Amino acid sequence: MPDNLGTSPNEVQFRFREDEVVDHPAVTVDSFLDQSNAAAVRIEPGDDTRELLPHLGRIKLVEVNFPGFMDGRGYSAARVLREAGYEGEIRAVGEVLIDQLAIMRRCGFDAFAPADMLDETDAERAFGLWDNVYQKTTDGRAPIWQKRHG
Repeated sequence: MPDNLGTSPNEVQFRFREDEVVDHPAVTVDSFLDQSNAAAVRIEPGDDTRELLPHLGRIKLVEVNFPGFMDGRGYSAARVLREAGYEGEIRAVGEVLIDQLAIMRRCGFDAFAPADMLDETDAERAFGLWDNVYQKTTDGRAPIWQKRHG
């Protein structure tokens, strides 16, 4: 189970990393690309995550904003970063809901800062809900079909 860090909304509540929490202020993708000293970036729906790929070495934190629960573009942003080799913190912020946690984790998120604090018992259950999965993602878990057929 992750560290439970936050005590108020918009703080990191769950984190699956051993390193120190990144406290650099996140800037927009456009601002990040225009400056050389930024170490944290915030991806909004509609931003092209691929623009960050040449700069992965200097990014310590990527916040992915979920302004509404029906917008799933942030899942793709996390997966693009992980598949490109990004090993830093990817933090889901905004409208992060209990039923999204396990899938967000599988896509590459390793920290969560929901707009509204989540019940820890419900979150624990959500993170460990499925023993078997159907698709390959960035978490390295073998899908059930691969377990069956090698």
